[in-house]
Amino acid sequence: MIGIVIGVIGGTLSGLTGLGGGFIMVPLLVYAYGMSQHAAQGTSLAVLLPPLGALAFWQYYRNGHVDVQVAVLMAAGFFFGGYLGGSLAQMISGPMLRRSFAVVMACIAVDMFLRE
Repeated sequence: MIGIVIGVIGGTLSGLTGLGGGFIMVPLLVYAYGMSQHAAQGTSLAVLLPPLGALAFWQYYRNGHVDVQVAVLMAAGFFFGGYLGGSLAQMISGPMLRRSFAVVMACIAVDMFLRE
């Protein structure tokens, strides 16, 4: 049941903000399931394998808020970048990976808060 709740929260926030659900699902998997940082990140990525964002995408697309050409190019880059990032993550200790994740989230939060 906790997994479903985490999925609903992650999916809702992803559809609402356009951010990958991992920004909320990874911390919830660490705290609610006691997963290691590596396991939480891997599990969060596994959620992306089926086209789970299709309905959220469709809402944006039908309202004219998707640049399909850019999305296809980014998907190709994400495909190879995800492999590279996943490989690099395996070389980093769990605590360092968790801290890096937190720093990235904090930097994004500060930048978004300060923008006009």
